[in-house]
Amino acid sequence: MSPIDLIPDFIPIIGYLDDLILVPIGIAIVLKMIPAALMADYRKSAEMIAIKPRSVMAAFVVVTIWFGAAFVVARWFYLSPLDWRSTLIQL
Repeated sequence: MSPIDLIPDFIPIIGYLDDLILVPIGIAIVLKMIPAALMADYRKSAEMIAIKPRSVMAAFVVVTIWFGAAFVVARWFYLSPLDWRSTLIQL
């Protein structure tokens, strides 16, 4: 719960509706408070970051590690010395 939340989120529909309205208004106010020259500098640096090259090989390595970890966990569950499959069947 946020201390600045006008209507708590646990109240159905209205709790999230105020966030849906107030958050964009707050962002718009903050953007208007930033000086134009500073915002231009920020946009320019954001463009420079966006055109940086991406490493396909690094992505391949990360995905391979995740698939390998998933395989090890699945294999561990399948060959587990605890016979959890018979326990599930009995339930």
